[in-house]
Amino acid sequence: MDKQTETPGNPTAAPVRFDTKIAVVLREDLETWQRLNVTAFLVSGLGSEVAEVIGEPYADADGTGYLPMFRQPVMVFEGSKETMTAAHGKALARGLKVAVFTSDLFATGNDRDNHAAVRAVPGDQLDLVGIAVYGPRNAVDKALKGACKHP
Repeated sequence: MDKQTETPGNPTAAPVRFDTKIAVVLREDLETWQRLNVTAFLVSGLGSEVAEVIGEPYADADGTGYLPMFRQPVMVFEGSKETMTAAHGKALARGLKVAVFTSDLFATGNDRDNHAAVRAVPGDQLDLVGIAVYGPRNAVDKALKGACKHP
């Protein structure tokens, strides 16, 4: 479990610092709409498979309930095609949780075809346009070396 300091509603308390990191790396040549679409798809994979990243449901003062979200920030980076390939390999070698989005997925319109498109290509030949990575903060940082924070 992450070490964290809970400080809701207390602006003078120390900031929350997590032992884990959620990060998305996007290929630098994507259009804006593609960056947003890829990010949304990638983080949905982490939220569905890594239960500890999801916080508690929200509620407003009227008692209206809202869906839970990630309990920690998602860091977004960008890099070249080569950076994407290297980060993918390092993340897998370190045993991190990884979601992938390939260029082929822009041409599909459903989950079945998305799975088939990824399954048709060996892992080291995937034309990656985005990956999401989750794991220990230091391991994620090492896997993403060379990627820059998204502008």
